[in-house]
Amino acid sequence: MALSPDGILLTGRVAVVTGGAEGVGRVVAEAFEAFGASVAVCDRVKIAGGQGLTMTLDVRDPMAADVFARAVEERYGRVDILVNSAGGACDTRFAETTAMGERTVIEENFAQLTAMIRRLLPLMRAGSSIINIGAAPGFAIQAAMTAAVAGLTASLAVELAPIRVNAIAPGRPPGDFSGAAAVAVFLAGEMARLVTGTTIHVGQE
Repeated sequence: MALSPDGILLTGRVAVVTGGAEGVGRVVAEAFEAFGASVAVCDRVKIAGGQGLTMTLDVRDPMAADVFARAVEERYGRVDILVNSAGGACDTRFAETTAMGERTVIEENFAQLTAMIRRLLPLMRAGSSIINIGAAPGFAIQAAMTAAVAGLTASLAVELAPIRVNAIAPGRPPGDFSGAAAVAVFLAGEMARLVTGTTIHVGQE
């Protein structure tokens, strides 16, 4: 492949971003639109702006997630880029984390991610890109979920090839997510066509 400035553009591609109302998901969705992609976004809080499909839902709800997946299929017919950014923060130390709280962290940061990938796989083709966003480090259970996402990413890169699967691990404390968005644009596009199975750590300035 001959490199050119056009190789970074996402023109004509369809991207799905979960958790796209705020934080890293919103910044990634905005960057994708700026680089030419059609973007479908879902989140459990109301989504402001955006030119593509937007839906307010909890991705942990199987029925709601199914409705979102069908809406994406009906509007676009395919998915070229899936960014799993939905998740929940856990600021409780290990000794104070209840069993229910632990299950919630696992559900919000891992189980819903695998479920969304399964739902949208039928709409993805060779060369499509899955990008998993890990949680910021700092607390034990949340850090364990980030490690689980990294392991899942490496395994799915083999199992789902030639669909590419990568992850981004944002630094702590979260604030300026432009670095993570820049990495997401790269991983989504043609210039990263040989990059798969990796977790890229993005620090803070």
